[in-house]
Amino acid sequence: MEKKFYLTKQGLAEIKKQYQIFQELKHSNGAQAPKISHSEDVNLEYLSFLENLDSLDAKIAEIENILKNICLIKIPPKKKQGMVDVGAFVLVNIGSSDNKFQIVGTLEANPLEGRISNESPIGRCLLGKKKGDKVKIKFANNNICYKIKKIEYHKI
Repeated sequence: MEKKFYLTKQGLAEIKKQYQIFQELKHSNGAQAPKISHSEDVNLEYLSFLENLDSLDAKIAEIENILKNICLIKIPPKKKQGMVDVGAFVLVNIGSSDNKFQIVGTLEANPLEGRISNESPIGRCLLGKKKGDKVKIKFANNNICYKIKKIEYHKI
């Protein structure tokens, strides 16, 4: 089974933009290919060009795989908004402090911006939980208890 890539509309637009840039780069590089030398000497410039082209092809194939397997993050129906799902903004209490973050797919995760992956230890443990639930997560030699204080869904 193919892996699903959860993306917001903004994340999808960014992936499509990257794809277009890489496609344009590939086509412009093809026109700038160094001449093939027919001597027995190794043409380092041409080998470097081929290596770069292979890397570009790999990146394009990766993005094509993402585009074939996206799952657009949407606000769930009202009756399911009391549970943590991808796209939720979750306020949790950890010890004496509160933290708020959004659960997103791996491609858009950025903990410094408060966006954690649904596949991260915290994200995985919070999925399916409700307000008031407590979740213990083990980090190294330490267990941290998170208490869900609030779950919200905003237009994404």
